[in-house]
Amino acid sequence: MAYTAFEDQRLKNLSTYDINGPLQPPTAPGLKDGYDLRSAALRFLRESCEGLRFEDMSEREKDGVYLGKSFSAGQIPYNMQMDVDRLCLEKSLETFFESGVAEDAYNVYYCFLEMFFGRYGRNKKMVELLSEYESNGSSLLMKHRDHYSHSVYVFALGLAIYETNSHFRDAYRKFYHLTGEGSAADHAAACRFLEFWGLTSLFHDIGYPFELPFEQVISYFEVRGQDRGPGSLYIAYRNIEALTALDKPLKDLFASPSMYGRVFETTNELFAYDVTEKLGPHYNFTEVYLKDILDRKPAAPDTFKYYMDHAFFSAARLLKELSDALETEDITKDHVDALSAILLHNSLFKFSIAFYKDRNDPLLMSDHPLAFLLMLCDELQCWDRISYGRNSRKELHPMAADFDFTGNAVKAVYYFDSDEDDKIKDYWIDLDAWKALPDGPDGKKIGPDGKIKKAPRLKDYSDMAGTDPDFVSDIRRIVDTSGIPLSIRIETKEADYTNKHTYLSTSNFMHLCDFAVSLNGRYSHDGQEDTVSAEQLENEFEALSLEYKLSNINQVKSFSKYLNAIQCFYTDKPVQYPMLKAFTDAHTDMFAPMEHERWVREHQAMGWMYGKEYENGFDLENKEEAAASKKIRELTRRHKLTMDGDVTSEQIKVHYYGLPEKDRDKDWRPFNSMLKLIKKFDGLRIYQLDMAPIPKGAKVIDKLRELAGGILKQAGAILDLSDKK
Repeated sequence: MAYTAFEDQRLKNLSTYDINGPLQPPTAPGLKDGYDLRSAALRFLRESCEGLRFEDMSEREKDGVYLGKSFSAGQIPYNMQMDVDRLCLEKSLETFFESGVAEDAYNVYYCFLEMFFGRYGRNKKMVELLSEYESNGSSLLMKHRDHYSHSVYVFALGLAIYETNSHFRDAYRKFYHLTGEGSAADHAAACRFLEFWGLTSLFHDIGYPFELPFEQVISYFEVRGQDRGPGSLYIAYRNIEALTALDKPLKDLFASPSMYGRVFETTNELFAYDVTEKLGPHYNFTEVYLKDILDRKPAAPDTFKYYMDHAFFSAARLLKELSDALETEDITKDHVDALSAILLHNSLFKFSIAFYKDRNDPLLMSDHPLAFLLMLCDELQCWDRISYGRNSRKELHPMAADFDFTGNAVKAVYYFDSDEDDKIKDYWIDLDAWKALPDGPDGKKIGPDGKIKKAPRLKDYSDMAGTDPDFVSDIRRIVDTSGIPLSIRIETKEADYTNKHTYLSTSNFMHLCDFAVSLNGRYSHDGQEDTVSAEQLENEFEALSLEYKLSNINQVKSFSKYLNAIQCFYTDKPVQYPMLKAFTDAHTDMFAPMEHERWVREHQAMGWMYGKEYENGFDLENKEEAAASKKIRELTRRHKLTMDGDVTSEQIKVHYYGLPEKDRDKDWRPFNSMLKLIKKFDGLRIYQLDMAPIPKGAKVIDKLRELAGGILKQAGAILDLSDKK
């Protein structure tokens, strides 16, 4: 039974209210026995993590007094809320698998922060700064690819490996002395893994805003053909103690006998000790050696071949965030293990500990399970990543991948775009020509000019091609794959972007939460938009449960689709288009049924069923009786406005027009109020395309306008089609 608190409450509701709910939420197709990435990761969340964050509340929740939050506080039992939260994470990851877009990755981050940090708002800049900096600054670099969706894919890969690989599960449980037997012990171990693997994987790249300025300076000269090295202009960081210094509460915590019993002044000292304890005996290095490496990482990149290590900044920054988000006494050695795994994942382990290019001594999963898994999954996740850098856009990267985790192994198929066949053919022609060159005295190929000629490369394609690809051999030199045998092959196929749902509206993710706060505020502040404060709106939003916060966020994410349908868009950039001040009746007739469909399908996914028994016997005009009715609605997860079964879009539209007017208004009226509320948050405005009428017979222009959303999104510019008459 995946969601046990649902089942417990269903039995109580049957005896108390004679209502058969809540039922178990619908299971994703193939999830029960599939060994693909999607099925294995979702099955881990659904089946293996039973009882996640449960507490024994039996003494405190007597006589119908509940400590859980649904639409409002006190409506459901505490453990039922924990099950709903876990369901939110499961469904958010399921949605991300369908699209792979950053907006859906955002929901996974949001759920994790809410569940394990306590509140998204306190830590949102950690996530949002990366996406903002990456999308705006990375195009100046020579090589750079997305790290936002990438991190969620890495998270999912780790969940799938834990779910399917008994060798890794055994190594993880042995490392953390999780010796219990039976399903309860299995669930407890999985829940612990979820928390600290999520921390490791989702935030392993948050230090990129520190690496990007360094790379921008280097790239300024590399674009002129100058290789990085002696003579390169580079930046280095000073006053690094602002990031690495530990405050007194943390120093006292780490010095306590239950932690390390040592006083650490900086994160460098803490991490040098922790990593040396784990890996020093295996790789024969000392704490003094490692601390020197860490001290030089930000201040002397010239001693690391002129590269800056974002992993160093990710680990130090994340400890600051943990200190701000959690009570000091709640920070454990497990948190430090996650931080040291992040610290190791980029260059520290490969070039300063294992020297993997010169030796064959990969990391064992038993030495540091989280670091092992992060390095493995980080290497495997190279598909479906937006390329920002100049050279990255010229390379050939996998657009998709299929995984098979049967037999404790990892078998991957990476797919390349068949439209790039000409580039692939040219690569093989160039490779054959290179192989035909004569060998020099040292075995290197010599070109017609007498100089050494390097083999042609078409990254990542060239790394994955052949019977013994470099891609696999490099991974085997980094991590020991004897317990997780790895094999790959490559194929080409036609690209399919139908699930990417890209529209003209653009968001840097800082706006998603602001938009959602405004949408929520329209319920109680319709007509008071000029007087209500942004702080009040944010506090009201924070009072919601995770399920209802996500519902507002999902409504926001669908807003770009609705605006696209009525020839409008939102942006925080200044554009020469008229601002939309209010929606017309024609606008609402277009997008209100679309919003109702989103709401119905969201409720179906979250296990809600049709029913209105919760209203029976209550005077809904009476405030107290209406509140009691809503409590039963939340307890039974029945709602009179949703639908059951596999319904079509047309059936939902018919259902919408059959609703009373006050219920139909809920699908469009909030947006008009939001147009006023959103002005309280800087920068974001809604505009309407102001196109001149098209002359009859202008079929080409008709087609261009039909495709305008996709064209404008790809071009990254605003195209005034009225000039093309």
